[in-house]
Formats: sequence, structure tokens, C-alpha cells
Amino acid sequence: MNNRILGKTGWSISEIGLGTWQVGGGWGKPFDSKIASQLLHAAFDQGVNFVDTADVYDAGLSEAAVGKAVRERSEKIFVATKCGRRLQPHDAAGYTTKNLQKFVEDSLRNTQLECLDLIQLHCPPSSVYYQDEVFGLFEDLIKQGKIAALGVSIEKVSEGIRALEYDVVSSIQVIVNLFRQKPVEELFELAEEKNVGLIVRVPLASGLLTGKITKQSTFDTEDHRFFNREGKAFDKGETFSGVPLDLGFAAVEELKTHFSEGHDLGAQAIRWVLMHRQVSTVIPGASSLAQVEQNIRAGQLPPLSPSQMQEAVRIYEQHIKAEIHPQW
Repeated sequence: MNNRILGKTGWSISEIGLGTWQVGGGWGKPFDSKIASQLLHAAFDQGVNFVDTADVYDAGLSEAAVGKAVRERSEKIFVATKCGRRLQPHDAAGYTTKNLQKFVEDSLRNTQLECLDLIQLHCPPSSVYYQDEVFGLFEDLIKQGKIAALGVSIEKVSEGIRALEYDVVSSIQVIVNLFRQKPVEELFELAEEKNVGLIVRVPLASGLLTGKITKQSTFDTEDHRFFNREGKAFDKGETFSGVPLDLGFAAVEELKTHFSEGHDLGAQAIRWVLMHRQVSTVIPGASSLAQVEQNIRAGQLPPLSPSQMQEAVRIYEQHIKAEIHPQW
């Protein structure tokens, strides 16, 4: 496992991390703490030392599973969690220092950790990035030893650019994949200049970039790929990266001709993310041991060729950019 530095924190973290949206459950499956433990320890055994969770993942059960697994290890495992999405309604008015402090205390209780390595605002409304008191709170929580660092998880590039104005922000979590290339163009160099680490989520566009989803594929009614394609529950960009499936299928078929020879397309898609030096870690999810191993192997692939990198841009611009670029 290769490690990279997470921005101004100076932490050496695994370039392949683990996202836990569906670890042990989720996407239509009930949470299973035994499965979650197996997946977490399998990842840690293979060198993963960065795990991302959130208080809303299975109503705190994901945080609890992560905390338990981390406490069972002797090596340092960096725990990143997120807060804010529990607000109902999820609007800027709810992002008060009182609410946010309670969320942090709840996450500490869920994980049973003395300090959260990284707490991230969980895709708040854009106006929250102009609420100075929110960022001041986390400066205080760092001084109190309840968190070690603050990050933001964003939907829009413009939100990331604004977050860079706050010195307390150490990381930005953002959707980046072969179908979401705007951050590479407009955010990556700015983050590098500010020494802010980049955490990449949804690298496989909810499975679309594995090449295994077809027009005949069906999803459980509790799976966001069934109910959130139009953004009925949360930002539609979290589901298939917001790409209409007809466009996605056409682009995937073309990608296969350039990327999947000798390797599966999903692994190459993760490798493409890692080709960008500004990325600190990529956090694909996993719901099976096989998926954990596949994700980790992606980091061991040889670098993509210059022609493959050029084709990645060309295919994006030909099939996807007009639809996706302006929205996020």
C-alpha cells in the first residue's frame, strides 16, 4: 500500500481508503455489525489506515463499527467522520454552533474514541461556507482536543474554493471520477497551493464505471440508485455522479476499449484518480471482501499511459461534459 500526505495535517494515509456508506449494510441491505467488522479488519490487514464514515450512515451504527474496529487494532488508523446531514430539514439555518457541537459529541460517543481525527461538514448548503462562526467552532474543538482536524465534504467546486479561504480547513472531500472531471480542472491546483488534502469519493460513479451495470440491471427500492436518480432524497450527483444512464452506457463502452485490456474497468477508473498527485486518498466503498481486495489492487496497477489519460479527457468531453460540468 502506498501512502500520501493529507495536506496540512501531515498525516501519512493510505492512498486507498475505505468509505463506509454501505459497509455492513446500506443500499437496501440491513446493517450487520459482524460483516462490517470483517470488512474493516480485512482492509486494515492490507494496509488501509484511513476510513471515512458519517453519523447518518445506518443511524450511527457505521460510526460504532468503525470505532470498535479501530480500538481493536494496534496500528494507527485515521478516522474521518461527517456531521450536519442529520438536520431535518437540512438547511443552513440548522448549522448552528450548538447543533454542530452536539453532533461532534454524538460521534465521539458512537465511536467511543477520545478524539476524532477528522470531522467533515457533510455537504452543507452553499451559504454555510460563509458562516464564519461555524468554522470558528471547529477551531475551538481542536483546541479542546475533541477533534484533530476539520474538513469539508462538498457537492460543488465553488464550495470547495470558498472553503479554502478558512485556514482551519485541512481537507476537501469531493466526487471525482472519469465522469466528474471539473474538480481536476478548477479545484486541484488551488487546494495544492493551500496545502489542503483531497479525499475523493464515488470514484466508480455508484458502480457505473465498473462496466457491470446494464440497461437490464435492477436495484432494491432502498438503494439510492433506484430512488435518487433525480435527486429526490439528496443531491442527484451522489447517484451515478448525476450522469443519465444512456450517456453513461455509451461512454463506458468507449472507455472499455482504452482502459480495460488486461484489467477490469473499475480498477482502472480508481487508478485514473490516483494519477493526480493532489489526491491524498480515494475512498471507494465495499460491501464484500472481494470488493475490498479489488479496490486495494487498483492502487497496485501500473500508471496509465499518456494516451489513456488523453482518451479519458476526450471521452468525458464528447459524452459527459455538457451535461455534468455546469451542475457541480
